[in-house]
Amino acid sequence: MAEILLSLTIIGVVAAITLPSLTGNINERTWNTQRKALYARMSQAIALMPALNGYGDLKEASSKSASDAVDTATETFLTAGLSKVLKINNICDSEHLADCGVVTSYTNMTGSQKTTPTTLYELSSFFKSVAWSGSSYSTKNTKAAAFETANGESIIAFYNQSCRTEYLNEQSLSSAGNVFGFPQSNMCVNFIYDLNGSKGPNTVGKDIGFITVFNATDSIVVAPMPSSASNAGGNGATYTWYNAAKACTTQDSESRLPNIDELSAMLINKDVINLASANFWAGSVFSSDRAWHVSTASGHRGSYYKGYSYYVRCVKR
Repeated sequence: MAEILLSLTIIGVVAAITLPSLTGNINERTWNTQRKALYARMSQAIALMPALNGYGDLKEASSKSASDAVDTATETFLTAGLSKVLKINNICDSEHLADCGVVTSYTNMTGSQKTTPTTLYELSSFFKSVAWSGSSYSTKNTKAAAFETANGESIIAFYNQSCRTEYLNEQSLSSAGNVFGFPQSNMCVNFIYDLNGSKGPNTVGKDIGFITVFNATDSIVVAPMPSSASNAGGNGATYTWYNAAKACTTQDSESRLPNIDELSAMLINKDVINLASANFWAGSVFSSDRAWHVSTASGHRGSYYKGYSYYVRCVKR
């Protein structure tokens, strides 16, 4: 009997040690599978929409004390646009986001609690105002709306009614041929999804992520999942573009450099993933001696010489 009790005790100790790890791995695989399936459905749906801009009414109040503001842009985009090409169970306006399973707060990739944004300006201040090198961009604020999918995901949408297809102010900075532009001008809609609604863990990188759609026509849909490390290599390391990709594979064999559209989406969701204010390399090539980068400090994207040193934030394959 003593030997049986000892064996059971050993089995119990081993199970207590290994079970959380096994459960975590199973959850991660489940989330990855569901995330990829959601991205595929959203990409297919967006491809069926002829254009993404111009939905709904958007009129700011005539004064601070006036109550004549009208904002149905995001809600109309969902009801009159997306719901025609994607099976949606429920749509919630900005006053009833919780009815669609949207949580009031979440945990970002560094473990900090953050309040869920409910307007375009709360998603990113770069929509409100951004200026760099003599050019600027801003757009009107819009309230978020949310929906539940047939597969049980809760998704909050942030809509830019005046999104473009051509990049605004993407122009030459000098005779050297470097260019810059504002990704915000081309972001039509940004979705923050929760794969299991209000159930936990409500953490970015686990059950929470984002999908960003650029360009009013011939849209580009990206859903990068940033690595948890704030910077490849750590210790504030910077890399030339030639070494940037290697920094990601050295950090993790499943990681890579984001392309310019993925990195632009990370700029839009800077606060969601807690992305540092710095210049980051994209994997996309601009010319033989230049590559694309994004400045999360100034809110622009641009090209620069590959031999220059910038930071790296990798994404999972």
